[in-house]
Amino acid sequence: MTKSSGPVGQIVDRFRAVGDALRTQLWPLPVFAVLVAIGLGVWLPLVDAAIGEDMPSTVSYFLINGGPDAGRAILEATAGSLITATSLTFSLTVVTLQLASSQFSPRLLRTFTGDRVVHATLALFLGTFAYALTVLRTVRSGYDNEEPFVPHLAVTLAFLLAIASIIGLVFFLAHLAREIRVETIMRKVHGETAGTIKRVFPDHRSSTGPVLPVAPDSAVLISAARSGFLTGIDEERLLAAAVKHRAIVRIDSQVGSSLVKNIPAAVGWVRSGEPSMDEEALEEFRGDVASAFTCGFERTAVQDVAFGFRQLIDVAAKALSPGINDPTTAIHVLGHTSALLCELTQRDLGPRALHDDDDLVRVILHRPDFAAFLNITLDQPVLYGSSDPAVIDRVLSLLQEVAWRVAEADKPAVREQLQRVNTAISRGSHPPAVLEHLQSRVDEVEQALDGVWAPRGPVARGRV
Repeated sequence: MTKSSGPVGQIVDRFRAVGDALRTQLWPLPVFAVLVAIGLGVWLPLVDAAIGEDMPSTVSYFLINGGPDAGRAILEATAGSLITATSLTFSLTVVTLQLASSQFSPRLLRTFTGDRVVHATLALFLGTFAYALTVLRTVRSGYDNEEPFVPHLAVTLAFLLAIASIIGLVFFLAHLAREIRVETIMRKVHGETAGTIKRVFPDHRSSTGPVLPVAPDSAVLISAARSGFLTGIDEERLLAAAVKHRAIVRIDSQVGSSLVKNIPAAVGWVRSGEPSMDEEALEEFRGDVASAFTCGFERTAVQDVAFGFRQLIDVAAKALSPGINDPTTAIHVLGHTSALLCELTQRDLGPRALHDDDDLVRVILHRPDFAAFLNITLDQPVLYGSSDPAVIDRVLSLLQEVAWRVAEADKPAVREQLQRVNTAISRGSHPPAVLEHLQSRVDEVEQALDGVWAPRGPVARGRV
């Protein structure tokens, strides 16, 4: 059984949740860049004024040494062009978000809004614009008995930032063309989900599952404090609440599930031999447990492994829709989910028990088992792609790959899915040759479940 990850792990999880929330926002880095640019635009002209005529010739040789009109022209051109480039960048980003939402899945918008290249490009453009405007106010032409002043260092930096912005725009366009490719999207979701698997299921599969206490009839219901998706569970706080009230807590909601305010999400009961709680203590107990839930109005990948599978399968389901009709994309998605499922076969899934210092079970976390992930992966592709032999062939390949890696305890889940696929095949109107091939692929999955790897038949090898 697994103990709690400890306070350090919980603090890391909180920072990761905050970081994920900021990472998927477009505004933090550009706003920070604007503030830095304004500060630099105020400070650098002061440095120019302090140096004055004492500027070394080796440095002044590389600076823009024109008069006030030349300096003002460079700054105005920089500011004017950068606000136009920023508008173009925003427009292209919005078009990309619309394309991702309609063509692939609305769940993938977080992937694009969290793109660091987009953040950096907007930060560079807006920062350069703010810097040029701030420096422009310090240029004096010498009218009304004023002494002419041109901050050569500051103007030169504005010129260099303008050149960097031009290069940045080229790289942004190239990056955007690559990012809207479905292969790139799937690779990013795959990598993010694999990282979540390692965080949420760090332990390798054990031979025996945890022995969990059963809730008595006197167990009290604990309701959610607010509505939304359950995006995280503070295990340390849950364990502390259970120890404080000498109780056992069973969380019945999984991370990623939908919570409704005042609807039960957990149950709790005192350990045998412990005194029961009065009404005041019971209300405090319920509040302490409910405070360990983090809710939001969209799912995140911080603790939600199933969210990654949901994103990938949404792409497959959209690709198999009559309006798009792109089975090749669905086949590629199944390749990614197969790799993730094979990784899950080596992890300790299902319920998790948290223990106190006396090694007593205090918290029971309801986590998805392997069958749940397999159902998420195959239910919709089999439903929408059962008429396409290539899709069903890839589904059977996935089952064969998973069957080769899966533990004995999870083989019934694979057999159940294989039976569903076999039923879908028998109900389809496939030509006899295709039907014969698919039946042979079913037999190969059965052999993999028995520990025998059968090479895929010539028809399968001939598919591209």
